[in-house]
Amino acid sequence: MKFVDEAFIDVAAGDGGNGCVSFRHEKYKEFGGPDGGDGGRGGHVFAVADPNLNTLVDYRYSRRHEARRGGHGMGSDMFGAAGSDITLKMPVGTIISDAETGQVLHELLTPGEVITIAKGGDGGFGNLRFKSSINRAPRQKTPGWPGERKNLKLELKVLADVGLLGMPNAGKSTFIAAVSNARPKIADYPFTTLHPNLGVVRVGPEQSFVVADIPGLIEGASEGAGLGHQFLRHLQRTRLLLHVVDLAPFDEGVDPVAQARAIVAELKKYDPELHAKPRWLVLNKLDMVPQEERAARVQDFVKRLRWKGPVFEISALTREGCEALIRSIYQHVQAQQKVEQGPVAETDPRFLPGHEGGQPS
Repeated sequence: MKFVDEAFIDVAAGDGGNGCVSFRHEKYKEFGGPDGGDGGRGGHVFAVADPNLNTLVDYRYSRRHEARRGGHGMGSDMFGAAGSDITLKMPVGTIISDAETGQVLHELLTPGEVITIAKGGDGGFGNLRFKSSINRAPRQKTPGWPGERKNLKLELKVLADVGLLGMPNAGKSTFIAAVSNARPKIADYPFTTLHPNLGVVRVGPEQSFVVADIPGLIEGASEGAGLGHQFLRHLQRTRLLLHVVDLAPFDEGVDPVAQARAIVAELKKYDPELHAKPRWLVLNKLDMVPQEERAARVQDFVKRLRWKGPVFEISALTREGCEALIRSIYQHVQAQQKVEQGPVAETDPRFLPGHEGGQPS
């Protein structure tokens, strides 16, 4: 399936039904009085975060979405029926914004979350509403209110704990396939990955995190070169970035240090906040380096790059070093989650062991 992370749609909630002017006509009741009912409300347009979806492709080919209008009021005190609502299923992580102003209206961040994106119009009043002690036979009614109409932009930012960053053919797809349940396309040429891949990494029982792999970046990506710049938005919600570097490139004329610096520069140009996220250096393809040369090559790379952060040496193909890396990632993600959730509320002293009314010590 083609990956689509941006779409434009038009939504229209239903108009409210019109009120009715009617008078009761019954035998032996000459002046039965007004009995015109109200119109029904128009249908709403809802959006729900569906965890089973991972693309906005459905909205690329289906742009217009309309809810039904409310029924009109009728005589004999009959109110109009409410219009049918419609619910649009969207992937978790979808941002809904106004296509004209760019204002963000909603963000779907929780699976199963339901929001109202267009409200149906209220129904009009029938003449029964206008009856009073001084107006016994009202002939007033009101039309239904129009439903909301909006032109919306849908933008998907995948929800992942860890994002993979690196040049094309650095081994990111091989790594995510080695440690998670994702099965991306892997080949011996650059730009094999054409759309983001998500993988769930199982560290232990009830211990897991989500990794996102995006197309590789190249120099000039912030100006539109290559494919990776189109998907950098998917890294903005991650808690940690893994900068994957090919330590044994096929072309001997390629300098891995220069490539790593170019990636960092493009990241900073695209989004300074993304550049400020925690970032670890992952030196990949060590299986291509002779055992006796590994330590020297790693030391030389780190020294020339002037890297001060964490460094991990792995081989995604043979899975050497991957176990230690994913355990360190899980610990970091857990620590970040605790910081985001804030301090845990202290236990009420009344329920502490040994306190009167609590459990005996």
